[in-house]
Amino acid sequence: MNVIEQARQAYAPTQAAIRTERSIEAQLISQITARMRQAQAATPPNFPALISALHDNRRMWTTLAADVADPSNALPNTLRAQIFYLAEFTEHHSRLVQRKEADATALIEVNTAILRGLNGQGAT
Repeated sequence: MNVIEQARQAYAPTQAAIRTERSIEAQLISQITARMRQAQAATPPNFPALISALHDNRRMWTTLAADVADPSNALPNTLRAQIFYLAEFTEHHSRLVQRKEADATALIEVNTAILRGLNGQGAT
């Protein structure tokens, strides 16, 4: 590499990614939701992939529930209670999906609604 290239790289603008907790949460929820959607939409449905995505979804919701149960959480109490309820629903419905008594559509819809909220789109 010559001196001109070295100077160009040294003085080139850097692009440091700015990630907020909200954007990280949105990315995680989006990835898990996409995995559930893909596994369910496969023909025939990819049950092992769905179980893997369900496991990650449950872990995420368990973490969210623990976070909102913490008294120092700054979210409004009503929102904290709603998130906790959704975590309980996710746990229950995931068990039904695992037993093949339901599909993952409700879980996908819950995650999609949360994503809309995180992205400032509100409910539609």
